[in-house]
Amino acid sequence: MKKVLALMLAAATSITMLAGCTKQQTASKTLKFGLLPAESAIPIIVAKEKEFYEKEGVNVELLPFNAPNDRNVAVQAGKLDATIADVMTSLTFHEAGVNMKITSDINEDFKLLTSPKSGIDSFEKLNGKDVSIVPNFVLEYIMDEMAKKNNITYKTVVIPSFTARFEAILADKISGVIFTEPQAGMLVSQGAKLLATSKEYNLKAGTLMFDEKVLKDNQKEVKAFYKAYNKAVEYMNTTNASEYSQILSKYGFPDAIGKYLSSGVKYEKAGKITPETFSSVLEWTKKKGLVKKDYKFEDVSNFKFIE
Repeated sequence: MKKVLALMLAAATSITMLAGCTKQQTASKTLKFGLLPAESAIPIIVAKEKEFYEKEGVNVELLPFNAPNDRNVAVQAGKLDATIADVMTSLTFHEAGVNMKITSDINEDFKLLTSPKSGIDSFEKLNGKDVSIVPNFVLEYIMDEMAKKNNITYKTVVIPSFTARFEAILADKISGVIFTEPQAGMLVSQGAKLLATSKEYNLKAGTLMFDEKVLKDNQKEVKAFYKAYNKAVEYMNTTNASEYSQILSKYGFPDAIGKYLSSGVKYEKAGKITPETFSSVLEWTKKKGLVKKDYKFEDVSNFKFIE
């Protein structure tokens, strides 16, 4: 009897251990995703709030940041698996040995605005004036490209915080600033002048990036993330914004976002960054002294998860 009982206990222990191992093997990794309070984050947030990630079988934790530098510190500390960023950030990460790979573009339209009382309604009048951007990121690249194409120069004013930049342009403490929606639309409604947009100049350098190790070890989860992202885009393009815009307030978006989303704006599913964009940004990044190596496009990108 004792021998039979011992065999039964051993079998039960083995079954318990096997069940535990199976559970560990099938448990889905939680993707920790860094966000900035800008238009590009909206499909990611909608996918979370409408449980599209859950339906695709992936856990996604959204971590908001108010400034690109804060986000970068989190990436370098290994606290993020993925984030919204740009091509130049991916290049500088690789230069520092942090292998964050570009996996898609983002929905973006960066808008150059001038202060309400400045009277600046042309690039000619903006020449030599001060513009607030965040150095070494996509905002500076876009401003540099616009300035080059209009043959002007400008003075850089560094104001890292979204809120502080917003307040500075309305108070006429700076002449120009670059924002995405909803901040850009809010500024225009309060007297700021819209001078140009990145879409008009065919400038697109924003990206989503994933840690290379995550892309290797968690391919299923990354593919599921993008399926949910694209579902969110489809949902937003076919649903009245009043049905989902209120959820964005949880992530720091103002109530005005609902008006913007109801204006007929259409979002695109995840796509690729073009080789031409990469080459342009690489040249700019090298001229800024941010990287020294001559990177190839495939060194810093992996688009197989959206194909």
